Formats: sequence, structure tokens, C-alpha cells
Amino acid sequence: MQELAAGRLSKMRVQPGDPAQYVLDLGGQEVAVNALLGKRLRICFEGEIRCSYCQRLTKKSFNQGFCYPCFQKLARCDRCIVSPELCHFHEGTCREPEWAQEHCMQDHIVYLANSTGVKVGITRRNQMPTRWLDQGAIQALPIARVSSRRMSGLIETTLGQWVNDKTNWRKLLKHDVVDIDLCRERDQLMQLAREALQQVQEDNPDERVEWLIGEAPQRFEYPSLAWPEKAKTYNLDKQPEIEDTLIAIKGQYLIFEHASLNVRKYGSYQVSLSYL
Repeated sequence: MQELAAGRLSKMRVQPGDPAQYVLDLGGQEVAVNALLGKRLRICFEGEIRCSYCQRLTKKSFNQGFCYPCFQKLARCDRCIVSPELCHFHEGTCREPEWAQEHCMQDHIVYLANSTGVKVGITRRNQMPTRWLDQGAIQALPIARVSSRRMSGLIETTLGQWVNDKTNWRKLLKHDVVDIDLCRERDQLMQLAREALQQVQEDNPDERVEWLIGEAPQRFEYPSLAWPEKAKTYNLDKQPEIEDTLIAIKGQYLIFEHASLNVRKYGSYQVSLSYL
């Protein structure tokens, strides 16, 4: 085996392309992952986890890379990150107001995506199309531009009455997905949710909402030699050494012949990467 890099694991960087281009960053050492397709890789967890914020040694990673004290105090680990409609910045109780100004009180996009079927989601405007690639979407369509994360969450929750907001990870790994007419789905959804969306806007008159009717869907391809028949995942806590052949990359998953590794899940784990 020849070692490629060693360092703290963080989520892969990805850029759109034909197919999408992935880079794995291990403590500042960058590895072009697409070039590793078809190679037998070894990933070893070396037993050390350091908080991605304060660098403190921790026995367990919280929220994909934080120690428990940071998990408890940082706004980026608050429940409103998962449920943005619960944002409490306007109440003056945000843990990190300056961070929130930069990340939450900015224009957000509400979108429809097709990862394993139609779902509704949100992202900061400057995170397109990275957000969709991170989710393994094969299609995405922006449907609204709003003035804050909280407002995007309120619209997402409202639309969630008629369309899913989850991705089936098993189908994602198997690439069990077909093209969908997202413009038609958008139009049908807007018709169904018209009154509920109007109520959300009336209840939040200080928020700006721009409906993006003229947007065209985007499509994405992922690097692959094959897709697995069964969806299984590796667990670095239970199996600290993985040796398997890389056959595909999608979302934040390295997909091997026998199972897949969710790279994002193991943020801040010290690992080494080698290939045969």
C-alpha cells in the first residue's frame, strides 16, 4: 500500500462537472478522489478526534466534528440549523449574533431537488450548486429567494405538507432514481400550497420573498464505475480499518464494492488514506 495522505477528515469539496469533481482534504493534504476510482483503498482511523472549532481532543464527535462544549455553545450547532424555522435571532437569543449575521441573515434559496424523488430544501444563495451535489441530487430547481434562513425554513416547512424533505440514503447509494419534471412539480406544488404560503408571508411582513418562476432545472452527474446492488455503510467507530475498491462517489459518500463511507459523518477523525 502507498500512503496518499493522513490528517483530520472533513467533508469532500465538490464542483459540478461531467461528472462532478471531488477533492478530499486530510489536514490540508488534498487528494483528487475521482482519480482513485477502480483502486483498492485503505482508510484507517487512527483513534484520535479533535474538535474542528477549538482543536480539543474528544472521545466523540458531535454534529460532524465538534466536541461537546462547542456543540453546546456554538450557534452553528443549535437546533435551528437542522430546523431553520426555529431560528430565534429576532428574539435576541442567538448564541453567536455575528456568525448568524453572516450565515443566517442572508439571502437563502428554497428549492426542489431529485435525489431519490422530489424533495424540498433550503440553502444559502452562495452555496448553489454545492448543496445539491452534497445531497447527491441528479436534478435541482430553485423556486424562491428569501431574505433569511428563518423565512426559508418557514416556507420549507409549509411545502413539506405536500412534498418530502428527506432523502432515502439507501436509494441514493444504489443510484435508484429517475428524472422528474421539476418545473411541473413546482407548478403543482405552488397551486396546492398557495393559501398556506400566502399566510406565511402575511405573518412575516418584514421578510422578502421572490418566487423564481423563470428558473431552469440543473442536472448533475456523479463519477462511477458501477452502483452497488445493496446499500451498506462502514462505521469507523466499530471498524477503524477499511480496505475496499472504490466504485463511485456521490453526495458525501465514498462508495466501495462492499459498503460505503459517509465522509461527512466522521468529520475531525484522524485518518490515513492509502491505495494498492
